[in-house]
Amino acid sequence: MRTLLTGSLFYLTVTWGLVTGVLILLAFYRGVLRGKEEGREQIYLDETEARLAAEEQVLSARLLPLSKPIIALSVLSVSLLLVIMGLWISARWQVLGTDEIKRRLGLG
Repeated sequence: MRTLLTGSLFYLTVTWGLVTGVLILLAFYRGVLRGKEEGREQIYLDETEARLAAEEQVLSARLLPLSKPIIALSVLSVSLLLVIMGLWISARWQVLGTDEIKRRLGLG
């Protein structure tokens, strides 16, 4: 039996896996940073608290640049998944033929 996961479909699937893996890692990293940031939303008055305020600014500076790559990777991941699904359906359609698909769907 001929496999459907060959050629460009295979490479697209591997690429989708890599993009989605990087997306998951970035989202996890952002979650860790947000966890450190929680509970620090207060006004700092003395020198010790000023150090905590500086740490808060560093955390915020790390969080801001993560938003755009996460959004871009999310869009890319979904787009790749839709292309893979479309190619798989197209390949499956060619393998089975129109009559077999209609029979399996109960349309003919």
